[in-house]
Amino acid sequence: MFRKVAFLAAMTAAAASAAPADDEKIVAQLDRDYQHAVKTNDAATIARIHADDMILVTGRGKVFSGKDIEERARKAVAKYEQQDEVEGSQKVRVWGDTAVVTALLWLKGAEGDRAFDYKLWFSDTYVRIDGRWRYAFGQASLALPKEN
Repeated sequence: MFRKVAFLAAMTAAAASAAPADDEKIVAQLDRDYQHAVKTNDAATIARIHADDMILVTGRGKVFSGKDIEERARKAVAKYEQQDEVEGSQKVRVWGDTAVVTALLWLKGAEGDRAFDYKLWFSDTYVRIDGRWRYAFGQASLALPKEN
């Protein structure tokens, strides 16, 4: 019995030590999947990734609920050519059941007759809820100045 308990404790410790790197990869891919879902107005995927009480705060202080974002996707309010993390800019940090993704995002497209093309920094916070990573909070910078 003691050997069985010791073995299980050792296995649990080994799994716990490997988990942060695995969690980083999982959350990194989940955030890329999320950005792609926004780009393609895939409301079902957006809703699947959102926590129930998710919110996004923009650089201008506007607050969107997860439901607002899902509805914008359903209505295809914006048409995107680009809604992608800039290659090599993504960093994921994991602390237990919380992870923060920071990346540079390039957005290009149109909303109605208004075209847009800019980059911004964002931080997305994911929490593990019932064993699943969910997007709980996002914060975006103002649009960055155009590059020369």
